[in-house]
Amino acid sequence: MTEIVKLNDVTKVIKGRKIIDSISFEVHKGEVFGFLGPNGAGKTTTIRMMVGLIGITEGDIEIAGKSIKKDFERAIRHIGAIVENPEMYKFLSGYQNLIHYARMSNVISKEKIDEVVKLVGLTERIHEKVKTYSLGMRQRLGLAQSLLHEPDVLILDEPTNGLDPAGIREIRDHLRFLAKENNMAVIVSSHLLAEMEMMCDRIAIIQDGKLVNVQPVQHFMEGSEHTVAFEVDDAAGAIQVITAAHPDIEIKQMDGRILLTISKKQVPGIVTGLVNNRIDIYSVQEVTKTLEDRFLEITRGKEGHIHA
Repeated sequence: MTEIVKLNDVTKVIKGRKIIDSISFEVHKGEVFGFLGPNGAGKTTTIRMMVGLIGITEGDIEIAGKSIKKDFERAIRHIGAIVENPEMYKFLSGYQNLIHYARMSNVISKEKIDEVVKLVGLTERIHEKVKTYSLGMRQRLGLAQSLLHEPDVLILDEPTNGLDPAGIREIRDHLRFLAKENNMAVIVSSHLLAEMEMMCDRIAIIQDGKLVNVQPVQHFMEGSEHTVAFEVDDAAGAIQVITAAHPDIEIKQMDGRILLTISKKQVPGIVTGLVNNRIDIYSVQEVTKTLEDRFLEITRGKEGHIHA
């Protein structure tokens, strides 16, 4: 994959306090990259540095090989962004807002405006005043505005804030489409764990201004041990059989099922043991960890605790 964004030991100090502490990562074309952390972890501060709204104390950020610190104008041309809430002229229509924005560039045609309006699903309402728009529609209009100049990198800070489930799904589908079909790098910050799990290809976890981990989403969900649920006819008998054969296995009960923390290699032996002891097995199912479970596992013990 082609690297399009690179953070090199980026640090931000405000009033003597280190808000961002030497973080480094890269983002590739065609991926949705999640920037995940509790409120106050430093996500918005990092994004503000990426788009040039605040300065970088130490380190550098490169966009398409251009330095934000040394070559800002050429670097920022590659970026489309919504930092916090998209601000629009509410007394104008959605279309008039886009026309006004397009005048800042000499290369945005009427055809391009119509194209992005269709892309974000606002064709039927684009000529109505923005004050009549729902929050989700304003988010989509902001997305259209950020796409007008065909950026290589789209940066969105908490894009699903305040949206209902239908609006969240629409935004998620649009972002995945842009990444895959337009080969665009999409960087999304959020504190919503489940949403990031469905939206992103890779996730960077930030806590207290430090980068804790960067991994593909599926790697967050994997581990050497799994929780496996056994549904049986005789739970007490099954626990006795398992404990006798595997005294070190952690056993829990929930909703009439037995939950075991085991490796996949141990499953066949446990099934055989239960069958040999005339325990009827109705189902064996792996209990998938949520991104929230993994987030807490990864960050627990880092900097002592999590700030909500």
